[in-house]
Amino acid sequence: MRPIVDFLLNDWLKVASLAERQRFADHSAETFAQVLDTCERIAREKYAPFNRLVDTQEPSFDGEKVHLPQATHDAWAAYAGSGMLAAAQDYDIGGMQLPYAVEAAANAFFAKASASIGAGMLTSGNANLLMAHGTPAQQQVFAHNEFSGRWAGTMCLSEPQAGSSLSDIATRAEPDGADFQDDPLGPRYRLRGNKMWISAGEHELTENIVHLVLAKIPGPDGQLVPGVKGISLFIVPKKLVDTTGRLTGERNDVALAGLNHKCGWRGTTNTLLNFGEGKYPVRGAAGAIGYRVGAPGEGLRCMFHMMNEARIAIGLSAAMLGMAGYEAALAYARQRPQGRPIGDGGKDASKPQSLLIEHADIKRMLLAQKAYAEGALALCLYCARLVDEKHTGTPAASAEAALLLEVLTPIAKSWPSEWCLEGNSLAIQVHGGYGYTRDFPVEQYWRDQRLNMIHEGTHGIQALDLLGRKVVMQGGAGLKLLAERISDTLARAGQDEQLATYVPALGGAVQRLGAATKAAWSTGVPEEALANATPYLQAFGHVVLAWVWLELGLAARAAAPASDAERARNAGLLSALRFFHVYELPKIDAWLGVVSSREAVCREMQDAWF
Repeated sequence: MRPIVDFLLNDWLKVASLAERQRFADHSAETFAQVLDTCERIAREKYAPFNRLVDTQEPSFDGEKVHLPQATHDAWAAYAGSGMLAAAQDYDIGGMQLPYAVEAAANAFFAKASASIGAGMLTSGNANLLMAHGTPAQQQVFAHNEFSGRWAGTMCLSEPQAGSSLSDIATRAEPDGADFQDDPLGPRYRLRGNKMWISAGEHELTENIVHLVLAKIPGPDGQLVPGVKGISLFIVPKKLVDTTGRLTGERNDVALAGLNHKCGWRGTTNTLLNFGEGKYPVRGAAGAIGYRVGAPGEGLRCMFHMMNEARIAIGLSAAMLGMAGYEAALAYARQRPQGRPIGDGGKDASKPQSLLIEHADIKRMLLAQKAYAEGALALCLYCARLVDEKHTGTPAASAEAALLLEVLTPIAKSWPSEWCLEGNSLAIQVHGGYGYTRDFPVEQYWRDQRLNMIHEGTHGIQALDLLGRKVVMQGGAGLKLLAERISDTLARAGQDEQLATYVPALGGAVQRLGAATKAAWSTGVPEEALANATPYLQAFGHVVLAWVWLELGLAARAAAPASDAERARNAGLLSALRFFHVYELPKIDAWLGVVSSREAVCREMQDAWF
């Protein structure tokens, strides 16, 4: 994996050039490499050996505490000790001021070694949100203690009765006393409600857990405001703290109702939490103490800071699970003898068996996995590089990066989740019957992967976001900008004799994608346009990945390989590019066909007809 990471960062994204910017001036290609080396080592020593263990020794709850294997405690201690929770933060709060592209690449090693153990994605995302939207006191007390690894963080959105429909959440937040506005940690409320599917919602890895909770403040009539406009955001610590960040010794009224037992990601606790039920009364009364972040009714806007960050992280995790499956399948195919070549007279049973890797259909499955996993990793690191441009680029470059991120974030989350799942399925297929057993790791990779199409906004929600909002906002400015970026790539590829062959098909695909977008919205009826949002997402993602692969082809052609290994790497990249354009890109016409015609069968189908 390291060779492809180095190629993406150095040969394609040119991250060393970021050291020319003031924020990253203390860094260089050498310091970036040192970060990658450290994280690769920790992942290899503290995560990878225990991936199966945390899958089989699920978290347990004894009524008081959640128990996790010692390996999980050791992995958290190593990760927190590495400083990666605060990697992108300022030096004066213990950060490294790393570019996000380097941070994301470093975290990829942990995701590949054991997605189930996890590497603090929610904690750093929680703290980053508070740095963007919290008060100075909230940043000092909560975010800084999360960056140090002393405390952990969660995001509490879904509820049992609401699921992804956040407008229907029912958790209430009522002002706590006449002086509620005067609390130094933020306006103080009492929360009551239930939150479901909360990853890392209860554990003993850290001395405290900082929950970020969406809830509604009742109006003057005591009723909750309907829709998302009534949602506010609250910091609800598991244990109460003072203004210096010291524990007061008082438990907040947050109780674990139960652990969810999942298909995959079994090493991470997944919880149902009860807020304010009275199990742990605070100051003589039921109700969990929470401190409001931002203005009333601005909760969802604030939470999107964490959600969008998490969506790129989930895409990266999906890419790494795809990579893990691909590497396992490749290793198996290289050592497993089976079958013989077919000659003019058929198979000669007297000849030695062929290795799996010698069969064309096995190569097809391996090429698909390579194209999915390495393409997905490239896409996620490109988005991470856009984050750096947004934060440290010129005003014009920053604005363009922000616009591209709006359009590409649904793809960065959804495409790796769907197609690296297919890659993990192919990894099982390469193993044959052995792949279906727990003697080999590929079945666990598939199970861990399957969650990612649901995690952080389901596949369908990403599709609705893309077609319903992102490609039509600002008069389609984001889609136009993406088309311009692709056009620039096509122009450069057209000057390369080997790559020019891919230009007409991708250029035509971009045009058909734009035409389908217009056709979907031609009647102005959202129900008609959005009924086929998921096929649109699939087609859009494949166009983006065909572009990414052409970009990688340009980088490979421009690289000057210094060894046989680098020459083989470049040849492999160009083969994956060819595979994607020949086998995958043609799929978009079927998807765009139902989008353009606004095919009605799905929305017109009636319950009784099933």
